[in-house]
Amino acid sequence: MLVRSALFVASFTLLALLLGRSSNSALRSPGILVVANQKEHTVLLVDPEARRELAKISVGVNGHEVAVSPDSRFAYVPIYGNSGVGKPGTDGATIDIIDIQQRKLAATIELGKPLRPHQPTFGPDGLLYVSAELANAVAIIDPTSRKVVAEAPTGQPESHMFVLSKDGHRAYTSNVHVGTVSVVDIANRKLIATIPVAKQVQRISISPDGAHVFTHDQNAPRIAVIDTATNKITNWIDIPDYAYASEPTPDGRFLLAVLPRANKTIAIDLQTLKVAKSFDVPQLPGEVLIRPDAAVAYITCMPAGKIAVLDLRTWQLQPTIDLTPGVDGMAWSAAN
Repeated sequence: MLVRSALFVASFTLLALLLGRSSNSALRSPGILVVANQKEHTVLLVDPEARRELAKISVGVNGHEVAVSPDSRFAYVPIYGNSGVGKPGTDGATIDIIDIQQRKLAATIELGKPLRPHQPTFGPDGLLYVSAELANAVAIIDPTSRKVVAEAPTGQPESHMFVLSKDGHRAYTSNVHVGTVSVVDIANRKLIATIPVAKQVQRISISPDGAHVFTHDQNAPRIAVIDTATNKITNWIDIPDYAYASEPTPDGRFLLAVLPRANKTIAIDLQTLKVAKSFDVPQLPGEVLIRPDAAVAYITCMPAGKIAVLDLRTWQLQPTIDLTPGVDGMAWSAAN
């Protein structure tokens, strides 16, 4: 009888441990959100499942955007300066590097001249590409040597944001106050085309198959659809209010766009080019990041210091991630 009781207790204890491990595993985040906070001059490491800040690292004035290295070891934060696009202020000339594992500033890349570097993106070649507004170019950086190795000219001022084609051969930049998109041959470091879009544009995204680029008219409620085969606008998507940024879902079915004045995020059906869904989010949504597993979209809302969380499997908003005012650009790290 005593043996049976001992066996029962041991079995129960083992079952409890296994259930506990299973529960903890289910709650573990599939990665970390890396968030630039331009008002605090910090980078936040955030557990998106627990909805809490894991670490806060100080960077220069100001970091707006962030990219994570392919191995998820480092985050790169271009230091833009203390002004807005085209406005007077300081001119950033550095990129801060954060060690994600050690949660500290690891190094700073000196760009050699004032560039107002803004958006960083890793190419399939492992190089770091950064929009360099004051050079009218995309700067190309070797992350190993931490040196600028080349500049690819955009031929236009205020090349604020850009996207790369999947093969890394082309860059498409949104040139804010001239209202154009530049098509850049990355391999040969030359300008291919300049596409007139509107009086003013903001931000840019690209379809997963690379066939279309989207940019946002800042004076009218519409999104331009550019055919990358012809480098021409083929369609306009009518929307309820002007859009600031967008991101297509990985399956290419929907385009998520943020409407800052309306405090909404919309999902556009890319087969019909019509708004299919609309969601109320906190004040002034500014950027969209879709998780690599395509399950969740995160939307930063700067004044409130909140990140809206949209479950793309159910198309339901989840509780927000509450941080500090100033949250802006985001990147995903697979590190836990």
